[in-house]
Formats: sequence, C-alpha cells, structure tokens
Amino acid sequence: MNRLSLERRTQIVSALVEGNSIRSIERMTGVHRDTIMRLLVEVGAGCAKLQDELMRDLSCQRLQCDEIWAYVAKKQKQVTKDDDKSRVGDQWTFVAMDADTKLVPSFLIGKRDLPTATKFMNDVASRLSNRVQLSTDALGAYVDAVEQAFGCEVDYGQAVKFYDAEPAGAGRYSPPSVARVERNSIAGAPDRAHISTSLIERQNLTMRMSMRRFTRLTNAFSKKLENLQAAVDLHFAHYNLVRTHKTLRVTPAMASGVESRLWSMHELVEATTE
Repeated sequence: MNRLSLERRTQIVSALVEGNSIRSIERMTGVHRDTIMRLLVEVGAGCAKLQDELMRDLSCQRLQCDEIWAYVAKKQKQVTKDDDKSRVGDQWTFVAMDADTKLVPSFLIGKRDLPTATKFMNDVASRLSNRVQLSTDALGAYVDAVEQAFGCEVDYGQAVKFYDAEPAGAGRYSPPSVARVERNSIAGAPDRAHISTSLIERQNLTMRMSMRRFTRLTNAFSKKLENLQAAVDLHFAHYNLVRTHKTLRVTPAMASGVESRLWSMHELVEATTE
C-alpha cells in the first residue's frame, strides 16, 4: 500500500484541526475518506501518548472544568436495548483548563456520571504538583469525584448559573440569558472571586468550531467512539502545542512551561505518525 507523504499528511491534518469534515477534505485533496479517517485515528493515538508524557508535574494554580456534549452513531433517544450503551448515544467530553495559561492538561470522554467524573478528576489530580483552586458547574457528580481524587488537598468551588426563562420562538436556538451566578465554596478555602467557569465554557466554543463532529444542528457526528476520541486527542495536541493563543501570544504549553518552543503542524504530524 502506498503511504501518504509527510507533506500530504500534514495538509490533511491541518484541514481537520480547522474544522473541516472528512468528506470536504476528501473533495479538497482527492484522498479517499477511509484513508483520511485512518490517518485521524493514527494521529489521534500518537497525540494521546504525546500529551500523556508532557502533561506531568504541572504547577497550575486555578483550574476550570466543564463537560461538552456530542453523540456517537445515534442520538440517545434512538439507542435500543441491543446497543452497547457505553459506546453509542450521548458522549460527554470532560475538560480541565488552566485559567492563567489556557493549558488543557486533562480531558476524558465518557458518560455524564459519577464513574466518568471520578476517573477524570483522578487524572487531573495525578498531573499536578501542588494544591490547586478548582471550579466546576453544579453537576452533582463533581462533588464526590473531587473528594475522591483530591481529598482535602484542594480549594474547590462551584459556579451555579441561573437562566431567564425564554419562550420557544424564532430565537429558540440562542442560549438563554444568565440571570445570576452563585459562587459556592465546596471544599478548602477557594477565592470566591475566581470561582468561575467562563473560560472553560469559551473553550467549548473553540471545540465546536475546530471539530466538525461537535457542530450542533447538522448531520456531522462520529460513527465510532474511537473516531471521536481521535478527533479530541488531535484537537488538544494542536491547541496546546501548535496554536498560538491570541491573548498570550504563545501557545498554552509555552505559557505553562511545558514546552519552550512553538511546535509546527509538520512536527506534530511527524511525531505522531510512522
């Protein structure tokens, strides 16, 4: 089998991280969609390994965590008793973000439940070298998950948002307006002024813009859980190492001291493919 050149692979991966669909890349490059999908899975696995090695002994001071929805194969209401419910239907990507450097040190795909939240928080805790202030929304699973992962070695608060009721109508696809936000201290002594999920919620928009399968109200979705995982692994490797943050003027990895230089897309593809 002929192997795509590094330049060709870089071209395809660059299109993927800019939010293009598999079929649109097929039309642009002339490379079959199955080849593109195999490349995505290969690069995604390499990115997962790369980031797992890099994101260690971090000195983050303030982390914001949130979860973002997508689905695999079919929407949840179409899932039947014969389906493997762990692999199809609703899938949530839990994401932790450093509020100061914008680094994303940890993320996990799974169901929106206590086992997934606990696994996610344990991974977050394992990557830190110091006590951290943690902020989440009001998802109930976070309280037990944070306690199991951090014990008493965390300053944890929840930002609880209350929304205005809006009648269904022409603007029903717009998000409701936030009426007020309550900042609740859950564990330790968090600085109430920094109990917030605003930055991580803005990161949700970046994810939806950068990965076609996260775009709402379209027919774009992942056919397999492995494809969703690969897309998320690639997205965060590009986000952390390659993409210069507008306000930081460096990448999040450089701002946090994880890396001393800017990675190119060419280097990322070369490091994650054979």
